[in-house]
Amino acid sequence: MIVECALYRNGEKVALDCPRDDVAAVRAAGTESGDFTWVGLYEPPSEELEKVAEVFTLHPLAVEDALSAHQRPKLEQFGDVLLLCLKTLWYVDAADAVETGEVSVFVGPDFVLSVRHGQGAELQSARHALEDQAKVLAHGPFSVLYAVVDRIVDEYNQVATGLEEDVTEVEASVFSDQRRDDTNRIYVLKRELQEMRRAVYPLREPLRRLATSSVPGMSERSAPFFRDVADNLNLVADTVEGLESLLSSAFDAHLARISVQQNEDMRKISAGAALVVVPTLIAGIYGMNFTHMPELEWAFGYPMALGLMLASALGLIVLFKRSGWL
Repeated sequence: MIVECALYRNGEKVALDCPRDDVAAVRAAGTESGDFTWVGLYEPPSEELEKVAEVFTLHPLAVEDALSAHQRPKLEQFGDVLLLCLKTLWYVDAADAVETGEVSVFVGPDFVLSVRHGQGAELQSARHALEDQAKVLAHGPFSVLYAVVDRIVDEYNQVATGLEEDVTEVEASVFSDQRRDDTNRIYVLKRELQEMRRAVYPLREPLRRLATSSVPGMSERSAPFFRDVADNLNLVADTVEGLESLLSSAFDAHLARISVQQNEDMRKISAGAALVVVPTLIAGIYGMNFTHMPELEWAFGYPMALGLMLASALGLIVLFKRSGWL
């Protein structure tokens, strides 16, 4: 559906009498140089998007990309229209899950069309924030593209912060004195970092082009804004790379601790077995039915055998305690 459709002139929103969903009428009202229309759609059906595409004469392949919502982050040129596809991210802390959506932004000489899929990175707040900055909005359609990308990259930062906290929890759990199986959580977090990597890393090249004004129709005055966003994106990429390294190290440490714990368990089991085997050996010897058994007819022979068993067990306990097996 069409969330918003507005005309902007000299950094200000123009008040119009036509309905919000009458995109053609809104665009037609832009009669002065520098006027541009910003149309925002959320999960539009194909019929609605095709009608809007007719107003702005969008390329069919670009419209198809915006509809599919399964695009790799990319920047493409279709005549005088620029298409930027981005992944949106939001973090569900309870499930350690990174959920993804998508935003496609069409930038033309006198219009911007944003198509959003998924729950993350709503653009209404970005629109209101941009409308409060007349000097930035006066840069034209590319100011809208900057506001959208900046909003989405800010979401990346929040997701990275959430993952950072969970990785810290995993590290603390791995090196705690309590026995916990962190294998499953480590795997889940590594999978979610891969999801984030697929959103962040491919976006660096499109932002580099925007930050260096290597895009037709873009003013050099807009480049510094995109350089700022590119710096933030690179920081997120560095964070993702660092978290992946920490998780790999935590997993290796987790496996090493499991191996050490198993060795300790085997030592304790071996010590326990020895405490049983030695008295059993003594009992087995004294249980043999031979006539000439030492101390066989002695009144204290039975207590002596029991005492020998107890003494051998206590001796083994002392020995194992000193060696650290118990």
